Amino acid sequence: MSDKLKDAQDEFLNHWGVVGPQWGINRTMAQVHALLIISVDPISTDDIMEELAISRGNAHKNLKELQNWGLIRTIIKRGDRKEYFEAEKDVLKMFKLVIKERRRRELDPAIEVVTACAEKTVGMKGKEAELFHKQMKDISELLGTGAKVLDKFSQSDKNLVLTLLLKTLK
Repeated sequence: MSDKLKDAQDEFLNHWGVVGPQWGINRTMAQVHALLIISVDPISTDDIMEELAISRGNAHKNLKELQNWGLIRTIIKRGDRKEYFEAEKDVLKMFKLVIKERRRRELDPAIEVVTACAEKTVGMKGKEAELFHKQMKDISELLGTGAKVLDKFSQSDKNLVLTLLLKTLK
């Protein structure tokens, strides 16, 4: 591998680790994912530990979490006791998996809480109660619309996704 390629890969790994927490995942999970994204062949936990200078426990925890998100899969090589891992390489599929998981972990619980709060205050009198109910109802509707948009987006093919993105930029 050339020094130039290695430098570019290291830059990507480091940057993915920096932006990961902004997307709702920890730095190490983002770096493990990044390493698997750019790996031509499936790699073992030992290789991940060595490349990222992380402990076995840290590697294992983050690999399991990436599997839970559906972003990576385990590969078993005949005659080898080690587990190997590979990432989903299709960027659109990867993006859809992240949207689906973020919705499940963040948006759905928020919708549940806000909707329940709105339901608890139906018909209450007084400025404070009426304002609270209205705000909860409005937030619930907005979050529900956002969830529908994410669902539509995550079920779309690449051409439709690109078309929708381009329309929003105009």
